[in-house]
Amino acid sequence: MPAFTWVHSLAAGEVYEPLVNWQYERMPIAAIIKVLHSATAVGLVVTITAGSDTLVDEGPVTLFGAAGVIPSEQNVEPVVDEVAAGDKLRIRYRNTTGGAVEAHGVIRF
Repeated sequence: MPAFTWVHSLAAGEVYEPLVNWQYERMPIAAIIKVLHSATAVGLVVTITAGSDTLVDEGPVTLFGAAGVIPSEQNVEPVVDEVAAGDKLRIRYRNTTGGAVEAHGVIRF
């Protein structure tokens, strides 16, 4: 089961897309994906798409944990969806605050 984790500190107003250039950014097979993510402060929003489907339309990221802590299903609600082979996965974080916010996440399929 492929997995990819990320921890990234977003400066004020920064946009971050963790899956850019990941070898599975475009799905090689049909699969069920699971995304878990959290932020260290309020003000971080996320949009998640798979192919032409919008899974999360720019909404707040769950506030949880300390810097560098990868979330688990015990702490945050996962985003789960069935995706088709060839779908391009996109996770786009945007920091709406005036300070740095750290995003933590993992995607599995």
